[in-house]
Formats: sequence, structure tokens, C-alpha cells
Amino acid sequence: MPDPRHLLGHRAEDATATWLTTRGWTILARRWRCPAGELDLVALDPSGVLVAIEVKLRSSGRVGDPLETVDAQRLRRLRAALGRFSRVSARSTAEGVRVDLVVARPAEDGRWRLAHHPSIDRW
Repeated sequence: MPDPRHLLGHRAEDATATWLTTRGWTILARRWRCPAGELDLVALDPSGVLVAIEVKLRSSGRVGDPLETVDAQRLRRLRAALGRFSRVSARSTAEGVRVDLVVARPAEDGRWRLAHHPSIDRW
């Protein structure tokens, strides 16, 4: 039986992909894996930038700030995986690359509260 937390995480990624698509983004891959790591979502933003989107699910504030969970080591892995994606998918013609974070919180009404933090790799 699948872990309910994984299922909820997949639902958060699906909600994020839908939300971004309605804002003009093109989703290129979901849960893309390579030796460097896994990318939750890979997309082209409306301006043509190739973006790895890390989706962090939070059901409460008890665990801490989701921005703190993406440390320097995690950013290195995300950048390396995005570089690999760019090479193998012929997306090297993108208008640049970056890593974004989306924090997803389920609401009691069945909707999602999504907070988009662009360019977290520029810290």
C-alpha cells in the first residue's frame, strides 16, 4: 500500500503543475530522475526560462520554514539535475535556467494554498 504522504505529495505536485499551466507555463516533466537527483517539476516559464520547481508540502508550520529545507547541497543537486535535463532534452536553447520553490499547503475546503518563490538558487 502506498504511503499516504507520498500520495499527498504527488497531489501537491499535480496542483502546482495545474496552477503554473494556467499562468502560461509549459510543464516539460514531472518527477524527472537522473544520477544527479530528482526534479519534482521541470517547466518553461512564460519568458522561456527553463525552471526546476521544487515542491514542498506543508500541512502546518510546525516543521519550520520550507525555504530552510533547501540548503546549499540540495541546490547543487537540483542545479546538476536541471543541467542534465537541459542536455538530454534539447532544452539548451532556453532563455536561461533557474530553480524555484513552491510551498503547497492543503486547505480544509479541498483546495491548495500555493506560494511561489522564484530563483531560490540566487541566494
